[in-house]
Amino acid sequence: MSNIGFIGLGIMGSPMCRNLLKAGHKLVVYGRNEERVNDLVAAGAQSAASPRQVAEKSDIIITMLPDGPEVEEVVMGPDGLLQGAKPGSAIVDMSSINPIVAQKVGAACAAKSVRFMDAPVSGGEPKAIDGTLAIMAGGDAALFNEVKPVLEALGSSVTLTGPIGAGNVTKLANQIMVACHIAAMGEALVLATRAGLDPQIVIDAIKGGLAGSTVLNAKGPMVVSRNFKPGFRIRLHQKDLRNALQAAESMKVSLPLTSSVQQMLMALMNDGKGDLDHSAIVTFIEEMAGVEVKAH
Repeated sequence: MSNIGFIGLGIMGSPMCRNLLKAGHKLVVYGRNEERVNDLVAAGAQSAASPRQVAEKSDIIITMLPDGPEVEEVVMGPDGLLQGAKPGSAIVDMSSINPIVAQKVGAACAAKSVRFMDAPVSGGEPKAIDGTLAIMAGGDAALFNEVKPVLEALGSSVTLTGPIGAGNVTKLANQIMVACHIAAMGEALVLATRAGLDPQIVIDAIKGGLAGSTVLNAKGPMVVSRNFKPGFRIRLHQKDLRNALQAAESMKVSLPLTSSVQQMLMALMNDGKGDLDHSAIVTFIEEMAGVEVKAH
């Protein structure tokens, strides 16, 4: 069992910590939400007063943060992980960030003889709770093999996709597909509803064919029941698509569908819907059509 530090106790990080404790690992946590820290301490974790203190007590440090600036602050800041990390220790950033930022943080770690891997996840809160996340890692193969048993306590699929930054490129590819799929599902269900069909029956008819998918199975019923409780928030998906478009621009790649859906997400955020589940992308299309997709 490993001495693991964990920073970022949000909607994903807290259940991930619980799964590490269930697997028997020693865990030191740091977060700004005192209630979540206290809950994890009650479950068997130790708390730390700063990222630096987490690093001093850990061999492997996992970060699960909103975006690149937070990762840079926690790792490279004045009281950050690199101020306390032992040479040879490992930082595994499971946040979804711009791959260029992941490479920058990895270089800063290497300068301090600290190993770094980016390992973003897919699956949202339900799979974080179940420990069945899809984990996409970027980094050195030896480090990957070392931390893989730890990551397997968090995910059912753990894949090394390439060098540092590759994990986040893979995650951005995932987020493009999910966002565009939800938007396409929204258009299809709005059309079916306007035609007088029951959208749940349409989903049931479609899901056994080529258009059937995990996205349809997970998000279709949420739309029909008007349940937009966040498993993955619109504002975070907007951030991911922004990072995808920034990365694409740097590589001179055109992503027209991604750009369109990112604009939908921005409009929804401006409409006060940024903290709804990303299945609420459908509401953008509903408002244009004057149709609400719901059970008959």
